[in-house]
Amino acid sequence: MRSEKSTLSLIVDVLRLSSGLVEKEIQLAKAELGENINRAGVAIGLLVGGAILAMVALNLIAGALVAALTAAGIPVVWATVIVASFFAVIALIMVLKAQSDLKMASRAPSRTAARIRRDANALKEAAYDK
Repeated sequence: MRSEKSTLSLIVDVLRLSSGLVEKEIQLAKAELGENINRAGVAIGLLVGGAILAMVALNLIAGALVAALTAAGIPVVWATVIVASFFAVIALIMVLKAQSDLKMASRAPSRTAARIRRDANALKEAAYDK
């Protein structure tokens, strides 16, 4: 009887310790997740702030380019059209490149699918050979 009780108490102890360990691991995971969410929030805020400052900088650069072209003797209207066209061409190139990259990214992983089919065929052949 003594050995049965000690075995039972050992099992109870193991279960109690295991549940405590699992609970501590869950608490650690929650703390880690909260920390990661805070970091992500700060990072998003920095990205938004950087984007706003970049837009302000582009506006100032465009104004400076217009002023430089005007100082070179080009009428203000044409200087503005030239600078706007320059930025529009750059924007168009960026958009077209992004669209091309997104089309490539949205495709199914054809190489992986081909490898899976090849592996499946090899397994079938190996199964039929045995």
